[in-house]
Amino acid sequence: MVLSHPMIISAIRVLFVVLITLLASSGMILVFAVNHSERVYFSLVKSYFRLILAICGIRVEVQGAERINPSQNYVFVANHGSLFDIPAVVAGIPSNVRIIYKKELARFPFIGWAMHMGRTYIPINRGQKQEAMRSVEEAARTIARGASVLVFGEGTRTTDGKLQPFKRGAFRLAVQSGIPVVPLTINGSYRILPKGSLRVHPGSISLVVDNPIIPPGANGRDAELHLRDQVRETIKRNYRE
Repeated sequence: MVLSHPMIISAIRVLFVVLITLLASSGMILVFAVNHSERVYFSLVKSYFRLILAICGIRVEVQGAERINPSQNYVFVANHGSLFDIPAVVAGIPSNVRIIYKKELARFPFIGWAMHMGRTYIPINRGQKQEAMRSVEEAARTIARGASVLVFGEGTRTTDGKLQPFKRGAFRLAVQSGIPVVPLTINGSYRILPKGSLRVHPGSISLVVDNPIIPPGANGRDAELHLRDQVRETIKRNYRE
C-alpha cells in the first residue's frame, strides 16, 4: 500500500508533530497567562516532548540517572546529533532542565512565544560580542540562583555523525556559575534524524549520564579550556556513532 511507504509515514509523522506543536504551544501560552507556576510549565513541556517522541516511534533510555542528585542543580553539557536531542533530554532526565536558546527564536509564532512567556528557558543573544557576553553573564546568574540547564558543547548539530570540536561558551557559563557540570552523551539521535533531513527513522536514543565535575575555582580562559577538554574526553569515551 502507498501509505505504508516509509517516506509517506515519515511525512505523516512530521505533519502530526507540527499540528501538536501549534496546539501545545497555544495551550502553554494560555495556561501560563493565568498560572505562573514553573512546576506546571515544566510538566506541560515534558508531556509535550514525550508525546512527540511517541508519535515518531522514538524510545529514550537513560544510563547513570542515579548519578544525579534531585536537589542539586547542574550544567548538562551534551553532544548534538539531531533535533530530537532536546525532547530526549527533557523527557528522559529526572530534573527540570532549562534550555539555552537564541534570543531571536522568541519572535517565532507559537513555540517562540511559549518559550518566552514561560521564562523557564534562557535566551542568549549571539549578535554583537558585548551583547553575547552580557547574555552569558545573565544566564550564569540565573543558573547560580537555582536552575539546571542543557548546553550543547559543539554549539550546533553534527553534519556527519562524528563528535565535533567543543566551543568555549558552555564552559564559560559553567565556570561563571560555579555549578557542577554533567557530561551527557547522546547516542542514536543522528541516525534518527540527520541534519538537513526531514525523514524520521524510528529507533532508540540513549542518554549516558556521567559523574558531575566540579568547575575549577579560578575563572578565566585556562579554567574554561581545561573543563572543556575534560568534558569532551568523557563524552568521547561514551559516544557511539
